[in-house]
Amino acid sequence: MPFANLAQLAVGHSATIKAYPQAGVAFTRLREMGLLPGTRVTLVRVAPLGDPIEIQVRGYRLSLRKSEAALVEVEPEAAPAA
Repeated sequence: MPFANLAQLAVGHSATIKAYPQAGVAFTRLREMGLLPGTRVTLVRVAPLGDPIEIQVRGYRLSLRKSEAALVEVEPEAAPAA
């Protein structure tokens, strides 16, 4: 499957983090929140106006701005069974 960014993930879908910015404020903030390469995340929900998004990561839920999520490159997993 091709890589996408976290902001493009559909609700209920999971992905594995592949990369994110290697410098700057975004790098520090994302790393401190546990969003490291190899980490599995699931998009739980999106706010009514599309921002922020809520993800499940390392056993907790985290809200991210869509602009921050767009910086995180992920490899989507297969769609969940309906």
